[in-house]
Amino acid sequence: MLRLLLGFTFIVALAAGCHTGKGPEVRVLGQQHEVVFVQVTNPANHPMRLTKLDYVFEADNRTISSGEVPLDRREVPSGAAVVVEVPLDADSARPMTLTGTLTAELDEIVRSFEVKAQIQPHHAD
Repeated sequence: MLRLLLGFTFIVALAAGCHTGKGPEVRVLGQQHEVVFVQVTNPANHPMRLTKLDYVFEADNRTISSGEVPLDRREVPSGAAVVVEVPLDADSARPMTLTGTLTAELDEIVRSFEVKAQIQPHHAD
């Protein structure tokens, strides 16, 4: 009986830890020189603290740039947005995709969120 109770408790704890609340939303605002400005919005009903963004920029299925941006527990209140500057090692005249993992603390639990955004090249007129 104790084994059954412990097994049930483990399953309930696992389900609670895997709760899939709304994660942060990511949108590219623009690019200037070798920096891409990314807006991170917190749709949750409680604040989150961003800790880091691991990222990859790809164009035509090739990696253009990759790295990690430390975010120093930057707080994003519920419903608010912050802008994160992501370095881009090379300029591309082709459309790119930003993919990565955004790590944040929600209710003192560290969680990782997969993010993806499209980047259209800036054309000088």
